[in-house]
Amino acid sequence: MRPMKVLYISPENTVDSLSLWKKAHEDRGNQCTFITMYRAKSDYDPGICLDMPLIAANKFYIKSRHKYYQLHRGPEGSYSEKEGYPPIWEPNSKIEDWYFQFRDWLWHFNVEKAINDLDLMHYDIYHFEWGLDFYRDGRFARKLSKNNKPIVCTYHGQDLRTRGVISAVDNVSQLNLTSELDLLDKHPNIQYLFLPFDTGAIIPNYKSHGPIKICHSPTNRYFKGSDTIISICERLAAEESGVEFILIEDLPHNQALEIKQTCDILVDQVHNRGGWGYGMNSVEALAMGLVCVTEFNQEYNDFLPDHPFVHATGASLYSTLKNLINDREKMRLLKQKSRAWVEKYHDLHRSCDKLYGYYAERGWV
Repeated sequence: MRPMKVLYISPENTVDSLSLWKKAHEDRGNQCTFITMYRAKSDYDPGICLDMPLIAANKFYIKSRHKYYQLHRGPEGSYSEKEGYPPIWEPNSKIEDWYFQFRDWLWHFNVEKAINDLDLMHYDIYHFEWGLDFYRDGRFARKLSKNNKPIVCTYHGQDLRTRGVISAVDNVSQLNLTSELDLLDKHPNIQYLFLPFDTGAIIPNYKSHGPIKICHSPTNRYFKGSDTIISICERLAAEESGVEFILIEDLPHNQALEIKQTCDILVDQVHNRGGWGYGMNSVEALAMGLVCVTEFNQEYNDFLPDHPFVHATGASLYSTLKNLINDREKMRLLKQKSRAWVEKYHDLHRSCDKLYGYYAERGWV
């Protein structure tokens, strides 16, 4: 039996999950390729990067897009959540419609060359990260569907909350996945899948030496509630001689990991603006043996009853951290539980087993 060929198409390799999925598929004896449209701000492997124009991960592009959406959606701009089950993307103006028509035309020169040169029509399973095709009109996904190719869409948060599904892609997707619990209530046909993580790549450290180091590592300050977190952590560091606060931001991933691994506590997010609970930032920290503090609602507590997270809201964060730093034995036990929990739920091959279970349910393997 020949190896199965799996293709991932994504705007960028955001948290290096594409590299992990590639490893997981290949460890099973299958082939896996991932293609990105632009390079991420981090130093993650971009796979086969098409370096498309009119899209980027830089602050100017993101701020400009936010300003545009403020004109059409109100003060929250690109942070404004859409209604619908599922929410559906539609251009906010005729100009936006023309923009995507022009971009599809401009991109097709690179895309069609890649389809031909890389033989992209002859894979066995196609994953569209963020639910996005190369084209906003979904023409590549529609062409695959006509050729009876299995199509998977994975949603990571804001793509479904604030943008919505691309109807042409959603209509032909046979499997929708997410690692964000709240998205299960935003799509009538979506399955949960734990974020994959290579636990063997990190050696945990359960001991605290010297001052207790609290870190915060935001990719988006608004979504993480960083203004609240930073002010409280700085206050604690000023009050307590045995506490140090470290802000990890705008650094290459390897450097950020090295700093994070010297810490004791990670404060992930408060206010639940960008989804509930946690993401890869916390998974990395848990695998290292850090105590992770985040805002966790009751639905997540019910879904993950044995989790090691320490719950805190913006209002309770100060007292929560204060109690933690005064109880080193509790911190030590939580650190050990953190690592064990990641191995149980997020280990790369456990996540891949679940994914292949979804494949099998649909007769793809």
